[in-house]
Amino acid sequence: MTDPFQVMGIVNVTPDSFSDGGSFLDPDSAIAHALELVSQGAKILDIGGESTRPGAAPVQETVERDRVVPVIEGLRDAGCEAEISIDTSKAAVASAALAAGATLVNDVTALRGDPSMAAVVAGSGARCCLMHMLGEPRTMQRDPRYDEVVADVRFFLEARMVFAIEHGIAEDRILLDPGIGFGKTVAHNLELLRRLDEIAQLGRPVVIGTSRKSFLSTIIGGRDPDDRLAGTIATNVIAYERGASVFRVHDVAAIADALCVAAATVPAPWRKTTTSSTTPTT
Repeated sequence: MTDPFQVMGIVNVTPDSFSDGGSFLDPDSAIAHALELVSQGAKILDIGGESTRPGAAPVQETVERDRVVPVIEGLRDAGCEAEISIDTSKAAVASAALAAGATLVNDVTALRGDPSMAAVVAGSGARCCLMHMLGEPRTMQRDPRYDEVVADVRFFLEARMVFAIEHGIAEDRILLDPGIGFGKTVAHNLELLRRLDEIAQLGRPVVIGTSRKSFLSTIIGGRDPDDRLAGTIATNVIAYERGASVFRVHDVAAIADALCVAAATVPAPWRKTTTSSTTPTT
């Protein structure tokens, strides 16, 4: 059974994420929130213990691990059927999360941040998401520049996919994320959305993450993060039409509804479909 799209619900177990930092720092609160997102339609839960917002400070490995592992264990103990993703660039955190029940590693550094990460992913047989980011969270929004943003991001993602395959990660385990907001201006973000089909042509599921991001506020007039749902819906529907198939969001129910309508309206035969979250393959 295949789905035309999957919604990935964001579960930030952090004190400082840009939108919901501190809301779910307690494991029980994070577990309850995650289960609510599943009830709203999330097929994947992305559990993160370190903020990657612009300017974010790094978190010690032990602190990050201790934030996320109890949540993953609690979700598995609760019989959660959604696929669990660990949002980390640290191999030791990924290893602990995979042992606790995660089956997808969402690495914003695309396996560059920790030299052991590729081996951890390959050895586990997990899926992995490779994301484009210019620089690092502390510096990525300081005057980002590209020769040609879509071509540069596509070249990077293709190179990182080759790297992953050469290090033992099966191609059918790889997802690609152009990294909206990660070292991009508003114009860069819009150009990536406009030409997302060029990223989809790489042949792997494309993950898109525009949820509540600041570039939406710039476009629609200075809205706070919680008031950016309409912009988030618009960008996700546009991304779906252009080939994205996994949508990383805070507001699962609204995005799932919008994507259901989009899928009924634009059942393009060329689109890549994603496998149901009951299995880790695509």
